[in-house]
Amino acid sequence: MQNTTNDSESTAELMRELIREKRSERRWKNFRFFLILLLLTAAGFFIFSFGKTPTISDDGDQGYIALVRLNGTIGPGEEFSAETVLPLLKAAFRDKQAKGVVLDINSGGGTPVQASIIHDAILDLKKKYHKKVVVAGEDMMASGAYFVAVAADKIYVNPNTLTGSIGVIMKEFGFPDLIKKIGVERRVYASGANKDRLDPFLPQNQEDMIKIRQVISEIHGNFKQVVEQGRQGKLRGKAEDLFSGDFWSGQMAVKLGLVDNLGNLSDVMHKEFQVSTYKDYSHEPSLVKSLMGQLGASLDLGLNGNRVKVMEQI
Repeated sequence: MQNTTNDSESTAELMRELIREKRSERRWKNFRFFLILLLLTAAGFFIFSFGKTPTISDDGDQGYIALVRLNGTIGPGEEFSAETVLPLLKAAFRDKQAKGVVLDINSGGGTPVQASIIHDAILDLKKKYHKKVVVAGEDMMASGAYFVAVAADKIYVNPNTLTGSIGVIMKEFGFPDLIKKIGVERRVYASGANKDRLDPFLPQNQEDMIKIRQVISEIHGNFKQVVEQGRQGKLRGKAEDLFSGDFWSGQMAVKLGLVDNLGNLSDVMHKEFQVSTYKDYSHEPSLVKSLMGQLGASLDLGLNGNRVKVMEQI
């Protein structure tokens, strides 16, 4: 009798467990269904919102400009790198409704290769899309940032913008006596007579100095050539001063012919394009990020309304 009772209880418990599993499975299926539906809705909203023509302000201006902000150190993996910037530039130039492209630059420079790639891309896009490009410099537009800027048709800066620094610099430390003091034996295995050139734990030698000066001189020469081509007929200072690696205020940069005029972003928009509206391409999202952003916006619509701004006014 006891065994029968136990069997009945076990069977009942098994049935309850099966029922719980079925309910859990059903709830998960429902959740997946609504999640997929929500994602599809967000995707549709994304395609519609990013594919339509931006709304133009009714303040009397005709059209808008495409804006790309270039900030920070220029280098691989940075926000100001060829990998990040080129897709933004291409999107800005492809905007048929934009009256031109404005590059808002705030950077002290970085690697010459990345700066060169971005500079050349701007020249190619100008030629392909026949769009006017104007730079607006902010706090700093020096070294590699100025390298990029001379690809534009015109350059504006604030009177206090640090501008120029047309030069190349290489910094390092030397520790030839340090390992002796701390009792460390250093072992290096290399093929090639110059593979260990510029080793910080070896004494500096004349061959290394000659090599460094040669490479830096070549890069500096390329920099000067790019500036002379980009500012052809506009430079008014002496070459030995302009290309000395020194920097100036924006006010002095105008006198030297390094830039064209004094002004901020709003001045560029009004004077060069006669508009007060821009479409910001600085942080054009990837498909996945856009979908997630639109999903979050969709969930937030009921409480706060759509806070996504396609156009901004200045």
